[in-house]
Amino acid sequence: MLKTPEKPAHSLAELNHENGKSKPPDLSIVLPIYNEAESLSSLFDQLLPVLDGMQCDYEIIAVNDGSRDNSLHVLQEIASRNTHIRIIDFRRNFGQTAALMAGFDHAEGDVIVTLDADLQNDPSDIPLLVSKINEGYDVVSGWRSDRKDARLTRNLPSRIANTLISRISGVKLNDYGCTLKAYRRDVMTGVRLYGEMHRFIPIYASWMGARVVEVPVKHHPRKFGYSKYGLNRIFKVVLDLIVVKFLQSYLVKPIYVFGGFGLSTIAAAFITLTLAIGLKFFAGTSLIQTPLPLLSAMLVLIGCISILMGLLAEMVMRTYFEAHGRHPYAVREHMSGPPSA
Repeated sequence: MLKTPEKPAHSLAELNHENGKSKPPDLSIVLPIYNEAESLSSLFDQLLPVLDGMQCDYEIIAVNDGSRDNSLHVLQEIASRNTHIRIIDFRRNFGQTAALMAGFDHAEGDVIVTLDADLQNDPSDIPLLVSKINEGYDVVSGWRSDRKDARLTRNLPSRIANTLISRISGVKLNDYGCTLKAYRRDVMTGVRLYGEMHRFIPIYASWMGARVVEVPVKHHPRKFGYSKYGLNRIFKVVLDLIVVKFLQSYLVKPIYVFGGFGLSTIAAAFITLTLAIGLKFFAGTSLIQTPLPLLSAMLVLIGCISILMGLLAEMVMRTYFEAHGRHPYAVREHMSGPPSA
């Protein structure tokens, strides 16, 4: 059972599952690491006492994302003194999303907490996130309400992006970019992340009916190194958001977007052809003197291709769900009445 400084409404032991083998840990900490050698010793000096104070079975999964500095050596030295630490070493740098995905894939705890290794997230906030999980939430997202980053190059673009993401996705969060988050393990089952999609995990979880909450957390100025993100991240977020919105609206019905566009294009083609014919009879303009007939033919062709793409997308979607044994729905729990006498 996880214990937090404040008594939770429900014991996290209720989340434990029996698999006939050794009992899995209650809590998994996932640390994506890239060139953070100077921060690691201080990070674990803060993190380990917090986890020990929670008096729970825990594991720490440190994912070395192809660091070029001494991060791996420092991790190995720390892990040699603590059996709770597991290291995953990438062959090269694959990015934060891939590092988090590897952590999720290898985590065994019923609750998974992610945080950065640059000392800007505060490990002392972990019990707060776990306590909200105990209250019945599925995803607890940290909110750096007093963010200690550059106002113009980091904070302002982040606020704009967060507002945009919240309005488009319908999941209202003040800080999508904060890595400090807690998840129930079953919420992450089947979730696959690509590109820079890690910041959208609360959206994916919300689609599946997860209860999402946001809590203010502490944030510290960076002590070592430099931020791995720049202003170019804004463009990546916009493109990723387009993908997220498309998946949210049309994952199980792609024909609606492709077919809708195709039908609209064909309708525009008939309007264009009608205009060309009108010019022919009422203005005396020959069909060969205007590009409208050619434009109409092109629009019909584009519309037919779009509809065919929609049909192919429907086939791919059905193949995906059937090949992976997935369903277009998510069940929170099964309930039934009392057994018959």
